[in-house]
Amino acid sequence: MAKLDSRAAAAKAIAQVIAEGQSLSSVMPKWQARVAERDRALLQELVYGTLRWHSRLDALIKPLLRKPFKKKDGDIEALLRVGLYQLLYMRVPDHAAVSATVAASRGLGKPWAKNLCNGILRNFQRDADRLQARADADLASRYAHPAWLVDSLTQAYPDQWQTLLQANNQHPPMTLRVNALHHSRDDYLQRLRQAGIGARPTHHSAVGITLDQAVDVSRLPGFDQGWVSVQDEAAQLAAPLLDLQPGQRVLDACAAPGGKTAHILEQQPQLQRLLAIDSEATRLTRLEATLSRLGLHADIATADAARPQEWWDGAAFDRILLDAPCSASGVIRRHPDIKWLRRAEDIDALAQTQGRILNALWPLLKPGGMLLYVTCSVLPRENQLQLQRFLAAHNDAREQAIAASWGHRRDVGRQIIPGEENMDGFFYACIRKQERVEP
Repeated sequence: MAKLDSRAAAAKAIAQVIAEGQSLSSVMPKWQARVAERDRALLQELVYGTLRWHSRLDALIKPLLRKPFKKKDGDIEALLRVGLYQLLYMRVPDHAAVSATVAASRGLGKPWAKNLCNGILRNFQRDADRLQARADADLASRYAHPAWLVDSLTQAYPDQWQTLLQANNQHPPMTLRVNALHHSRDDYLQRLRQAGIGARPTHHSAVGITLDQAVDVSRLPGFDQGWVSVQDEAAQLAAPLLDLQPGQRVLDACAAPGGKTAHILEQQPQLQRLLAIDSEATRLTRLEATLSRLGLHADIATADAARPQEWWDGAAFDRILLDAPCSASGVIRRHPDIKWLRRAEDIDALAQTQGRILNALWPLLKPGGMLLYVTCSVLPRENQLQLQRFLAAHNDAREQAIAASWGHRRDVGRQIIPGEENMDGFFYACIRKQERVEP
C-alpha cells in the first residue's frame, strides 16, 4: 500500500475524532502505519496540535467559508484546520505550510479542493489580526475548550481557571517510572546520561524521572527488559499512598492499562495476592503486555467492579485501589481529543457510576483496611463531592488525610491542578474502614 502524505493522514484522523467520535488511541495506530516512518512525528504533532486548538481554529476558518462543508467532506475541513495550525503554531514557513496543505487535498482524493484550500489559507494570512481578535473575544474559542467545560472550570476554580485552561493546551512532558526491582533512580539517570538523553528527577515521586525532550521508548536503556515505564508523576503517587505491606491482599479495580498495577508490584513484591480487574477485556491485553515486559505477575480478570457478586471469592482485601472511570478532564494536555469527545451530560452519568462502584467495593475491604480513590479529573462532582456523599452514607468510613506537599487540600482528598510542577491533574483520597463502628 502506498504511503500517505502526513497532512492528508492527519486530516483523516482528525475527521474520525470530530465527526465519528472515535478516540485518538483507536485511530492513530492506523494512520501512523499509513505514513512513512520518518513522517510519524510530524503526523503526531499535526493531529494532537490541531485537536488541541480545534475550536479556535474552527472559529478562525468559519468566517472565510461561503457555506458549510458537506458531511462527506469533513476531511477537507479538517485539512484546513491542519493548515491553519501550521501557520499559527508551528515553525513551518508560511509558503511551505500553505503549499503542502494544498497538495494534501490530492492525497485525500479530492483535487477539486486544491483551489478552495489555497484561497482560504491565503485569505486568512491577509486578515489574520482581525480574525484572531474576533475569535479571541469568545472564551471558548480563545482557550480552545468547549463552552460547557469552560463554564464548569470557571465555577470550580474561580481564581485558577485561566491557568488551568492554558495548561491544558501545553505539551506534556515525558515522565518515566524507574522499576526499583532493577535499578535505583540515580543509577538509571546515569544510564540516560550515557545514552545522551537529558533528564532530571521528579519532585514528589521517588522513582520518577522527567526527560528534557520526549524520545521513542526504543531509545530508553533497558525498556524492553522492564527497567523503566512511561508514566506521569501524578499517577506515580498512587502506589506509595497505599502503604503496602508484605502478605497483603490487594484489589486494583478498573486496572487497565496497568501502570499503577505494575507500580504496586514493583513497590511491594511480597504481596499475598494482587487481583487486577477491568470491565473491558481488550484493555486488559495492554495490562498483560505491561506486566509481561516488566516480568511481574498479578491475577487478572475481566470483571465489572460494580458487580462483585459475579467475581469476588469472599476473601476481604487489605487495600483497594479504585482508579475510577472519570471525565479525564485532568489529562487533556496529554489527550486533547477528550475536549471534543466528552459532553456536559457525561459528568452526572460518570458520577453515578463512580458512586455505584464505591458502594459495591466497600464491603470487600477488611476492617482497618484502606481504599484509595483516584481520578484523573479536576471536576468536584467526580472528586471531593463524590467522597463527601460516600462518607455521609457509611458510618464505618473515615478519611485518612494525605500529608503531602503536592496538590491542594480539599474538604476530602487532595487535588492536583494540570501543569503544576509538570504533573497531570489527579485527585486522591484515602478512606479507612473503621475497626469498630460507633453506634
